[in-house]
Amino acid sequence: MEKSTPEPAEKTNMETVGSVVARDFRTAQVFEKYGIDFCCGGNLPLAQACRERGIDLAVLVCDLEETSAHPLERSQNYDAWELPFLADYIVNAHHGYLKESVPTITAYTNKIAQVHGPNHPEVVQIAQIFEKMATDLMQHLKSEEEQLFPAIRKLIELRKEGGAPNPEEIKKLKAVLAELGHEHDEVGAAVHEIRRLSKNYAVPADACNTFMVTYQKLEEFEDDLHKHVHLENNILFPKAAKL
Repeated sequence: MEKSTPEPAEKTNMETVGSVVARDFRTAQVFEKYGIDFCCGGNLPLAQACRERGIDLAVLVCDLEETSAHPLERSQNYDAWELPFLADYIVNAHHGYLKESVPTITAYTNKIAQVHGPNHPEVVQIAQIFEKMATDLMQHLKSEEEQLFPAIRKLIELRKEGGAPNPEEIKKLKAVLAELGHEHDEVGAAVHEIRRLSKNYAVPADACNTFMVTYQKLEEFEDDLHKHVHLENNILFPKAAKL
């Protein structure tokens, strides 16, 4: 007997959060609405993600279908981009943002820790977490720009010329991908902890303007990181692993 083709509902159960967002980034807003992690937690099947959050899968699927009802513009179809182009985009849009914003946010978190720490000890923890994360991130960006992205470009050019890659180079590439993926998990955990400590970036009644701006910048940082990690975890890394 031939194996039956899964029904649409079965396919939905098996599809992962990350694959949905990789296909159409507009769906990220739906997952954010329900508090589902689509970047570091993108490997979870939809059904499991819904169970863990107490969400009705059918309701989520309806929201996803409504969001994706109109054709996707190529400028947002990241999954269709060539890997070198996607890598350049990540460097210009997301690495550029981090290099510009991280020093400022570090200074702000340290400042409110000094001023408001006695009454709000959580900001001391936030400053410590962010400072370590900032140090780790700068090394992470360097690894991508100096190791991963050049290796991807080299392999793609080799394939285009009809050459066969060195098995050792493939092994090295996969090791780098695994290490960078682990670092993404660590950064994701740090960001989640900052959100928890800040009570979803809720500004206390006795906070000054600097306190308010700091939380705004931390939330902006988290939003940018979600897209950044999604582009790598759910699109660039899986494709690079198949080169």
